[in-house]
Amino acid sequence: MKISGDGKLLRIFLGESDRYEGRPLYEAIVRKARELGLAGATVWMRLSEDLPVLVEIVDSEDNVRAALPHFDAMIEAAGGGGLVTLEKAEIIKYTHGAAAR
Repeated sequence: MKISGDGKLLRIFLGESDRYEGRPLYEAIVRKARELGLAGATVWMRLSEDLPVLVEIVDSEDNVRAALPHFDAMIEAAGGGGLVTLEKAEIIKYTHGAAAR
């Protein structure tokens, strides 16, 4: 089944060493995104001494905006370092297990 429509791409730039409740902040954010039912989250890393980390989350604008306060609180609790951007995204999602109609 194919699901499509307008959405938002949330980008969160962090450091690899940022921690939240004992685990890497990027991992905690991805887990929170899944817990909140957001459509998808990906983490990108590049090699350096303190690896920069990019978490990308895509879902509807309403869902992304509803999740932002959770991520803001997590970033603040981890020391407040980071950058968050919000961009328009066209969502084209293919899912398994359901026949296209």
